[in-house]
Amino acid sequence: MQENFDPAAIRPLNVSLRAGSPAYHAYNARADLSVPVPEPEELAAGFRPRKSLNLHNFGGKTITDLVFVNRYLGGAAAWDAADIASIDAALSKAMADSDLQSVIAQYYPGATISSRMLASAVLPDAAPATIYKDQVEALAARIFTAGGLGGADPASTVINVMLPSGVVLVDGFSPGFAPPAGAEAEHERREHSIIKIDDDQDADSKHGLGGYHGSVHVGADGTTHVSIAAGDTTVYYAVGVYSEGDNGIPVFDQPWKNVVATFYHELNEARTDPDVEDVIRTNDTSMLGWYSRRGGEIGDIPINEAGANLDLVMLEVKLADGSGTVPVQLMWSNHDGGPASRL
Repeated sequence: MQENFDPAAIRPLNVSLRAGSPAYHAYNARADLSVPVPEPEELAAGFRPRKSLNLHNFGGKTITDLVFVNRYLGGAAAWDAADIASIDAALSKAMADSDLQSVIAQYYPGATISSRMLASAVLPDAAPATIYKDQVEALAARIFTAGGLGGADPASTVINVMLPSGVVLVDGFSPGFAPPAGAEAEHERREHSIIKIDDDQDADSKHGLGGYHGSVHVGADGTTHVSIAAGDTTVYYAVGVYSEGDNGIPVFDQPWKNVVATFYHELNEARTDPDVEDVIRTNDTSMLGWYSRRGGEIGDIPINEAGANLDLVMLEVKLADGSGTVPVQLMWSNHDGGPASRL
């Protein structure tokens, strides 16, 4: 594994993608961080162990006791209260379920992991038709500086930015965005890492992107920085679309279930590989947490392996406490060499 990488050629994955979509093909063309290992013919149906795809710990940070908070963008009129209640309940239960969590626990040997959700809230901000990475980062910073984390430690907390129906998410920068003075070189690396669907089209949720996770450095005055400076706080976030129709990754029979599955994917990636955005900013892959040398985080490999059969990994699973089911995307299990709902 190389110490550094060329962002113009290689891009670590920190996204949720619809298999077979233009975004899926574009990201995976630049995700491989090593020489591919020959594999048997593609699976016809279901899964068999493929441990050559297993995750490796590259020594970067991981989060043992995860805290997360849901913030719904767009104001009350943009959301159905029943959807919010369903998303909050299902995501909280999924992240704390003992069976599902046992898959994640294997990446924390000798430790007991936990997940808890803070009280959610609807943000009064009007939702734009399209939202870009720099705007998501600014919003995450504002939620943090406004006290959205309460007393939770930002080093182990993820802000979930929930986008309402119809909003298109772009994994790129808004037109005219310019980095702060002194951050030009790092911003240029980030721009080089942007995945293009074609020559002038950044990857977006109309082409198979469901969401992504990242981080932003926030100064004591609330300003955001590309690189961390003295006194800065690293704020972790995940963002996802309301997947329905041709936007996002619509798999389940109700859009709110797609939202839960997307954020289940992003939260588990954020806890096992939280500093991937800084890897992109700095070119230093030693900051990666758990990542597959074949290219991908804990949630990416199952999507890649499922291909067009997303219902093999995006499904409703029974909760260990017998209280019902939750819609999730199965995560990769090194123990099994494939996606799993429990060890």
